[in-house]
Amino acid sequence: QVQLVESGGGFVQAGGSLKLSCTASGSIVRINFMNWYRQAPGKQRELVATIVSSGSTNYADSVKGRFNCSRDNAKNTVYLQMNSLKPEDTDVYYCNAGIQTTNKPGSYWGPGTQVTVSS
Repeated sequence: QVQLVESGGGFVQAGGSLKLSCTASGSIVRINFMNWYRQAPGKQRELVATIVSSGSTNYADSVKGRFNCSRDNAKNTVYLQMNSLKPEDTDVYYCNAGIQTTNKPGSYWGPGTQVTVSS
């Protein structure tokens, strides 16, 4: 069984920064990719950033140049450094990972962490 846990969310003023973390635990053989999504109530979930096992990253246009995704393979952890935050970045942020376990591969989700940016 695999669990993902996000942390680092909170309340920040516009222009500020937050750093989110997502740590995977369990019977992990390999983490193939990790994604950050965000979703506001009543809105569709948006893919914000992706980082694959090689370290290559991809970002939504709305966060390019402001957000940076990195990973620590030894700790099974991915980070999302969010700078120059805007009120429209207010959402619940979710970590999603494609993981090969000792049994089979699967896609796993964390419970989410709230990010609130005030104007």
